[in-house]
Amino acid sequence: MSPETRLALLLAILAGAAPPLRAAEALIVVQRSPLAGLRYYEAPRLWPQLKPGERLELAREPDNPYDAGAIRVEWRGAMLGYLPRRDNAAVARQLDRGVALQARIVEAGRHRNGRARVEIEVVAPLASPGERGMENGK
Repeated sequence: MSPETRLALLLAILAGAAPPLRAAEALIVVQRSPLAGLRYYEAPRLWPQLKPGERLELAREPDNPYDAGAIRVEWRGAMLGYLPRRDNAAVARQLDRGVALQARIVEAGRHRNGRARVEIEVVAPLASPGERGMENGK
């Protein structure tokens, strides 16, 4: 299943009649990706502070001259890198539509070649039953 098809399916679940969940469980993982460009931005300086579970911000850069689907990843206002170009199209489309996607660090460690590596998840909050009704015009 393509990432775009998977995202469309997950978003359909968000808008549909999914069973109610507690707030702590109310996220759907949209994708998991390594962070691209890690060594070029603030991540090397912040490396000791980056821990699994830390929340990240996603910011669209539609005017990026290298990638029209660019999504900047920030931690506490500092730029860490980007979602990889090969993985950003479906997420970019959803952000452009106003879907409230979030991100978090899943893993921060060293790659086999010694380079720092941060693996992140992009997640979509699951709407509560009342919110789903309002989204569907009810």
